Amino acid sequence: MTGPGPAQNIAWFHCFSGIAGDMALGSLLDAGADVEEIRQLLRRVPFSGWDLRTEQVLRGGIACTRAVVSAPDDVVVRTHANIIDMIKGAQLPARVETRALAVFAVLAEVEGRLHRRPAGQVHFHEVGGHDAIVDVVGTASALEVLGIDEVRASAVATGTGVVRTAHGLLPNPAPAVVRLLEGVPTYGRDVAVELTTPTGAAIVAALASSFGPMPAMEVGGTGFGAGSRDVDDLPNCTQVVLGTTGALPGAGTTGQPIVILEANLDDATGEQLAHALRSLLDGGAHDAWITPVMMKKGRPGHTIHVLADPSLLESLRDVVRLTTGTFGVRALYGERWPAARTIEPVQVAGYPVNVKAGGGRVKAEFDDVAWVAAQTGLAVSEVASRAEQAWRERTPPEDPGWTSTDGPSPEDTPA
Repeated sequence: MTGPGPAQNIAWFHCFSGIAGDMALGSLLDAGADVEEIRQLLRRVPFSGWDLRTEQVLRGGIACTRAVVSAPDDVVVRTHANIIDMIKGAQLPARVETRALAVFAVLAEVEGRLHRRPAGQVHFHEVGGHDAIVDVVGTASALEVLGIDEVRASAVATGTGVVRTAHGLLPNPAPAVVRLLEGVPTYGRDVAVELTTPTGAAIVAALASSFGPMPAMEVGGTGFGAGSRDVDDLPNCTQVVLGTTGALPGAGTTGQPIVILEANLDDATGEQLAHALRSLLDGGAHDAWITPVMMKKGRPGHTIHVLADPSLLESLRDVVRLTTGTFGVRALYGERWPAARTIEPVQVAGYPVNVKAGGGRVKAEFDDVAWVAAQTGLAVSEVASRAEQAWRERTPPEDPGWTSTDGPSPEDTPA
């Protein structure tokens, strides 16, 4: 097995009171990002009339930094293409440009779906104004100033009631927020405040590689970004925790991070389920399987499970949706400790058969075994036995003894 990967600097956003663009930026400033360095990067963007300053405030008794953006009162409506040109023409550091463009890209995609128009023709209202550009580019700049390699986030809290927007009164969370948080763990608080804004939702949706509790890391700093107002019984702020993960001292027992995607299905055919499993495995999942369940109202159904690396969450989530037609996918996060294994070819009757060895077992790959059996007329069990024996005979005497098994191979058993 390989050891832990190289150390990475990560920022974990704790969205216990939601997240907005100014709250994300404020938390990073509070954690140590230099505001003048961020201003200098923002000045490269070809727009004027803005100013960024900070205020030290309390939210629910917690000392926070509030990022305050001063901008013209007139509402600026920009297209997604305008935003792209502005950011690409700013000659920003590569990661700042990439992160800022990613945030506006998910905003454009969601706005396009909501208003039924191509993303390239989307007109931004609030999120195209000076303050939104400062929040997004400023957050991307702060991540770069702090040397952050990876962004992660907790489940995201949302409020209730209604919010006032350029389109009038809308339900809280706003439709754009709900769309942006598809596939992201969320929960509602009984607070009539817009805890999570479209800009904040876009920041975590576009930049976070995974969602869940604070990851294993060596903590290097933390900060709190204040919301614009106090909220009864809830500190209205977003926390960011900075740290190093990867090659950490004493981290030898830390397992490989995994995500398990699940969806309950009550109307999928057997053909659809089989196609979904094939597509998920082809898409890079570690494993995928189906379990029968009894659903509400006594309906029989199935749950599809997908074991995968967290980096593949978005793509595999889309595969589940496209292949099953489900309206929702949930995610569970954890770790696994896979046993070391090797796959080596041997010859049976002049044909190659791959043999997998690991965890004290040796097992011929069934697809190879079945193909050789069809070519030679030998029984499947005979081909498997010969392949495993051939592998055993060439194993050096000093290696541990291996035993064949008729059970599942090491990779067939989900870790």
